[in-house]
Amino acid sequence: MSVFVLIFTSFLALALAHKDPHYQDGRTTMVHLFEWKFKDIAKECEDFLGPKGYGGVQVSPVNENLVIKDRPWFERYQPISYKIITRSGNESEFKDMVKRCKKAGVLIYVDAVVNHMTKDAQPAYGTGSSSADTSKFDYPEVPYNSKDFHTPPCQIQNYNNATEVRICELSGLHDLNQSKEYVRRKIIKFFDKVVDLGVAGFRIDAAKHMWPQDLDFIYDKTKNLSTKAGFASNMPPYIYQEVIDLGGEAVSKFEYNNFANVIEFQYGITLGSMFRGQDKLARLKTFDNPKAWRMLSSEDALVMVDNHDNQRGHGAGGASILTYKDPKPYKMAIAFMLAYPYGHPRVMSSFNFTDPSQGPPADSNENIISPKISNDRCVNGWVCEHRWPQIYHMVQFRNLVGNKPVKNWWTDGNNQIAFSRGSIGFIALNVEGDLSEELQTGLPAGTYCDVITGDVGNGQCTGKSVTVDGSGKARIEILSNEPEGVLVLHIMAKL
Repeated sequence: MSVFVLIFTSFLALALAHKDPHYQDGRTTMVHLFEWKFKDIAKECEDFLGPKGYGGVQVSPVNENLVIKDRPWFERYQPISYKIITRSGNESEFKDMVKRCKKAGVLIYVDAVVNHMTKDAQPAYGTGSSSADTSKFDYPEVPYNSKDFHTPPCQIQNYNNATEVRICELSGLHDLNQSKEYVRRKIIKFFDKVVDLGVAGFRIDAAKHMWPQDLDFIYDKTKNLSTKAGFASNMPPYIYQEVIDLGGEAVSKFEYNNFANVIEFQYGITLGSMFRGQDKLARLKTFDNPKAWRMLSSEDALVMVDNHDNQRGHGAGGASILTYKDPKPYKMAIAFMLAYPYGHPRVMSSFNFTDPSQGPPADSNENIISPKISNDRCVNGWVCEHRWPQIYHMVQFRNLVGNKPVKNWWTDGNNQIAFSRGSIGFIALNVEGDLSEELQTGLPAGTYCDVITGDVGNGQCTGKSVTVDGSGKARIEILSNEPEGVLVLHIMAKL
């Protein structure tokens, strides 16, 4: 092997470091089971996620957090120690979940909160009974003291000042100084512990508020995935970072994408406005050129339609973000995300809320209650979008089409589009008026079941059926008054 090839290979390995989710069996998509208990996640992996083809689960932060009155969801983002104990469960339950999910073909990714600890609180005690003197920056269970933080504290006022964004407190949360060797060692020790328990990677909360060089150092020193947990040797954990960058601020997502993936917030905002009818779907033809949309390149991006923050009006996107509360356009946006070959997709799985601060469904003792499932749907305050057939059928579509190219792009010039993925799958989407067109599907001749309105059952379609002729063409119809604005065909749903 030449020196050039060796150098090129090592550069390639470096470039791919922390950018591979390591999914099993041609799986392609993760789901965020927001605030689920570890025992329930393990069961869901075995009963539903594995069989339906999901590749991974993002879990809520696993380390001990501050207990806040009325138990809002955001208490999970106020660490008091790095012990694995939250309302979702303890360390042994976490370890059992990771093992059972992996056996079912589903990997676990941990939401990691290492930018900060808690806000000031009196008294300050955690989900594992640890206490802290927050006014003195004293967290004995780690231990951290005032030397480990950016002190004296300042509050972020100006997002056009990159230094302020990274050393001042976000909403009063005590800001750790990751440039300090001791702080780095503590974070790496926590990451290593979670890796040893068998996880496949991390979401990095508030990455924008930490210096890229500090994060790069921490990731580089974190252990490779556990061979004892069944991973191949020399596999670095998958890392995707929360960097909200819509342009016009001092901190850029392009400072973070060289050494790990970045969550592409522009993506969900764009799809939200498209499927709300505020922009033309026809413009999505240029989505194969992310630069034109000021988005990251596909291999650098984790994509989503919504997340736990922006579905509540926090973070980025405002009123353009689609959620489970707008089911028709929401399912359309997710169908496009899972049909179009850009980024690593993540599906949101929510609990129902009316108050943006509201925590997950819980009993009178503030213990999280398990999702109750009836006819494959969650019925007791959990929304479980990942169980909607229109969504899990699209996860299966993405798994099936793999890396096949976008072909046969069609648009009416406004808000109706269609395209195929090679000769394996076809999708049509309609945001306005009636769509009734003879379109090239790219599929072999035959009768296909639309997997959005139904499936194949007993040798026939339970929803719409479409007949493709010998030239690959078919009459595609989506009427404006129909409950679904999408039609999807693929070769595994052919009669």
